[in-house]
Amino acid sequence: MNYREDKYGNKLSVLGFGCMRLPQKGRSIDIEESERELMEAYNAGVNYFDTAYIYSGSEAALGEIFERNGIREKINIATKLPQYLVGSRAALDKYFNEQLARLRTDYIDYYLMHHLTDIAMWEKLKAVGVIQWIEEKKKSGAIRNVGFSYHGNSDGFIKILNDYDWDLCQIQYNYFDEFSQAGVAGLKAAAEKGIPVVIMEPLRGGKLVGMLPQSAKDVMNRSGRGWSPAEWSFRWLFNQPEVTVVLSGMNSLDMVRENCRTASEAEVGQFTQEDMKVLKEVTDKIREMDRVGCTGCRYCMPCPKGVDIPGTFRCYNAMFIETPSQGRFQYAQTVGLTKEPAFASQCIGCGKCEKHCPQQIPIREKLKEADKALRPLPFKIGINVARKFMFRKAK
Repeated sequence: MNYREDKYGNKLSVLGFGCMRLPQKGRSIDIEESERELMEAYNAGVNYFDTAYIYSGSEAALGEIFERNGIREKINIATKLPQYLVGSRAALDKYFNEQLARLRTDYIDYYLMHHLTDIAMWEKLKAVGVIQWIEEKKKSGAIRNVGFSYHGNSDGFIKILNDYDWDLCQIQYNYFDEFSQAGVAGLKAAAEKGIPVVIMEPLRGGKLVGMLPQSAKDVMNRSGRGWSPAEWSFRWLFNQPEVTVVLSGMNSLDMVRENCRTASEAEVGQFTQEDMKVLKEVTDKIREMDRVGCTGCRYCMPCPKGVDIPGTFRCYNAMFIETPSQGRFQYAQTVGLTKEPAFASQCIGCGKCEKHCPQQIPIREKLKEADKALRPLPFKIGINVARKFMFRKAK
C-alpha cells in the first residue's frame, strides 16, 4: 500500500474505505460480510475509513468491527457532523457524543462538516459557535483534525477553504468530472495551502464502470494496458500528487483486492500522455450522450443574474448519461441548495454568456430547456422545502 502525508506528517493510505454502502442483509448491514471486507482492506494496508452520521448503521457497524478486532489505535476514522441538522450549540455536542458512542471510541481522527454546498452553511455553523467548539474538542483530544466535505461549485469551495485553518477537505473528483463542483481548481487551491484532499466519487458512484458505453470500453481495451475501468479511474487520480486519499465504497472481496493492488502499484508519474489521450477519448465517447456540449470551462461565468450555467448543463446531461432522477438530484444538491439561488429560470436573456462560449452553445435556449427538465413541479416543491430547512436561522 502506498501512503501520503496529511498536514502534520501522519501517513494515510492512498486508498480509503468509503463506508456509506456496506453490504446489506435484508434491511440492515451484514456485519459478518462487512467485517471480512474491512479487515481484508486493513490487512492490505488501508488505514483510512470514512463514514457519516446519516450513513444508516455504518458508524455502529464500524465501532463493533474495529473494537472486536482491536485495531482502533491503528486506523483513522473519518466521520461527519450533520450540519444540516444543527441549529444550536447544544446540537453540536448531541450529535458528536452520539457518534462517539456508535463508534465505541473517545476521539475522532478526522471530523468533517458534512455536505457544505455554500459558504452560508459554514457561516450558520459559525453563528452557533462551531469554531470555539472545535477548538475545545481539539484541545481535549476528542477531535484530532477538522475538515469539510463539499458539493457546490469551485468558487464557493475556495471561499470556505480560505475562511478557516482546515486540516483537510473532501471533494467529488474523477476524470469525467474534472471541471465539476470543486474540480481541479479546488484541488489545486487546497494543495497550494498545504491542505490534504480526500476524493469521493472516484467512479461517479460506479457509473464509470457499470454505465460506460461499449465504445468507451473498447477504447480502454485497445490501449493494451489490461486495466479494468475502475483501475483506469484510480490510476488517473493516484497520478496526481495533490490527491491524498481516494475513497472507494468497496462491497466485495474481489473489489477490495483489486483496488488495494492498484493502490500499491500506482505512483505519481506513471500515468503517461498516451494514457491521458485514452481517457480523453473515453470521456468523448461518454459525452456523445450529452444533451448540451458544455465542457465546464466556465468562460460564460459569472452570470449577472447568478445562474450557475455549467452546473445546470452538467446536471441536465446527467439525466441522459445516467438517469433523469440522478440528474435532478444532482441539480437539487449542487445548484438548488446554495444560499443565493442559481436556477436557470433567473436568466434574463442578456446573451453575455454566449459571447464568451468557445463551444458556441445557444445558452439562453438550452437553459430554458434544462430548467424545464430538471425542475418538474415535485422537484420545485422539494427544493423549496429543503432550502427553508437548510438555511433556517441558527438559534
